[in-house]
Amino acid sequence: MVERGLPRLAKGSSPWLVPAVALTAVTVAASRRSRTCALAAPPLATLTGLMLWFFRDPEREPAQGLVLSPADGFVQRIDSRPDGRTRISIFMSPLDVHVNRAPCDGLVVSVERVAGGYLPAFNKDSERNERVVWRLDTTLGELEFVQIAGTVARRIVPYRSAGEAVRRGERMGLIRFGSRVDVYLPPDVTPTVTVGQRTRAARTPLA
Repeated sequence: MVERGLPRLAKGSSPWLVPAVALTAVTVAASRRSRTCALAAPPLATLTGLMLWFFRDPEREPAQGLVLSPADGFVQRIDSRPDGRTRISIFMSPLDVHVNRAPCDGLVVSVERVAGGYLPAFNKDSERNERVVWRLDTTLGELEFVQIAGTVARRIVPYRSAGEAVRRGERMGLIRFGSRVDVYLPPDVTPTVTVGQRTRAARTPLA
């Protein structure tokens, strides 16, 4: 089974969820006495429901494959880099699960947060946005993947630290709202996905 039971909520979502849930609860409770609250309650409840859906974090069994997708979304771009690596860019819409997962087994060599702008994640220049760069020591060599913040996604929450061993499919971090993840395959590792293909974290083989 790929996803089991009810999805849990992503770690790092509480700064957004707690105020939304609290405000909705207060507004609903006051709606019988206040017309303003009665009018505000439905859209607030809808917004809270959408945020609960956005921050879902379902359980997943990792698929077979040399390198798995770290993100839900679709393949936006595949290109060769001057150093011989292949970059696969995966765009995540607000409807996708935004918890990112380890693409393969390895040791976290470094976790580097880089300051930057907040261009839309589908913009080709969004690689200059705020981002977190992960480098893993794997049996394939060094594998790098980058969590990139978008226009709305202005906070990346890493779950792991340098020096930790990780297994494929384990949770690595959260990007709040629409965003992008780039995976840099080591030289001589051939991608098996195509531009426009849908991906699921821990389930879609990239190579």
